[in-house]
Amino acid sequence: MAEAEPAQDEQGRSIPVSGITLHALLPVQKAIPFPSHHYFKYCKISALALLKMVMHARSGGNLEVMGLMLGKVDGETMIIMDSFALPVEGTETRVNAQAAAYEYMAAYIENAKQVGRLENAIGWYHSHPGYGCWLSGIDVSTQMLNQQFQEPFVAVVIDPTRTISAGKVNLGAFRTYPKGYKPPDEGPSEYQTIPLNKIEDFGVHCKQYYALEVSYFKSSLDRKLLELLWNKYWVNTLSSSSLLTNADYTTGQVFDLSEKLEQSEAQLGRGSFMLGLETHDRKSEDKLAKATRDSCKTTIEAIHGLMSQVIKDKLFNQINIS
Repeated sequence: MAEAEPAQDEQGRSIPVSGITLHALLPVQKAIPFPSHHYFKYCKISALALLKMVMHARSGGNLEVMGLMLGKVDGETMIIMDSFALPVEGTETRVNAQAAAYEYMAAYIENAKQVGRLENAIGWYHSHPGYGCWLSGIDVSTQMLNQQFQEPFVAVVIDPTRTISAGKVNLGAFRTYPKGYKPPDEGPSEYQTIPLNKIEDFGVHCKQYYALEVSYFKSSLDRKLLELLWNKYWVNTLSSSSLLTNADYTTGQVFDLSEKLEQSEAQLGRGSFMLGLETHDRKSEDKLAKATRDSCKTTIEAIHGLMSQVIKDKLFNQINIS
């Protein structure tokens, strides 16, 4: 298929298509380095890319998966148009890309251009099944390397387990700061539950990157296709139960919560025998407050699952015949 020439005005400038010029990526690549370390602030993801990423992440179960995203930029916004999975080896804590994955990546992008897809690689995504959307130490190093040699580039993290449990997509988009850069204090970020065995890794690197504001969009074709998919699979949605699907995850949440409470109780107990350590007491109380928030989150998700089952039982099983 031949590539379509972009529409141009009388001065030969590209006319925007759906608000984005076909050559939007080219000027930005020439403009590197960007004006500031916090230049990109927004990330827009198409319904197609989102669906493919979430399905890929969900197919991995408790193992991490990895893929690449194609897209363009428009000012301070990074726009993700499509995505594809990479053949990588995943574990419960990391993904390892081998030579075959890099060869597959290069071949996919080249073949996509041959069929008229003009987007370049704009980022990578991977999953954090059950432990939230943030960048680990390895993720930060990977993203720093990508931003150094493949700008513009963004890292997306998806939690498929929490997506099913909460009933909404749990996804974050991030960019790292240069090594040695100290970002200004932006105040407390939105709280999220971090498992006890991941807290140290989260805390050490949380100031080395920042989150982009994420939004989603869909074309008229995407909307029509999603309606057709809903007409085909709505029965599966009604017959599924988040309580059964995420039983192992809920059990793990309760176990993690009990460990956090035991740790907080032990620290508060030690603090009561030590005079003049107000800072120690405040830290212990802060951990206890976070454990309380985690408990509320787990309880609310369980209640939502129970409410869904009760409503379906009322609708389909308790029909009064008058």
